[in-house]
Amino acid sequence: MMKKAVIQLEELACPTCVKKIEAAAASVAGVDKPSIKVMFNASKLKVNFDEQKVTIEAIKKAIEDIGYAVLKAKVIPV
Repeated sequence: MMKKAVIQLEELACPTCVKKIEAAAASVAGVDKPSIKVMFNASKLKVNFDEQKVTIEAIKKAIEDIGYAVLKAKVIPV
């Protein structure tokens, strides 16, 4: 069952940050890689994931592990 995660990040300072966050999200098993979208101006990550394989917590942790603060995260049905 696919769900969509909307993750609010701290303000992103540079386009390089976007690439790092995309790579971190892509490294999590169960994430639908083509769906990964970082919105630079809104400082948000939107991504679809398979809730049977991964939790939103694991996606948040992958981002926090590379040094970006997650302000909030919510799951919405696709």
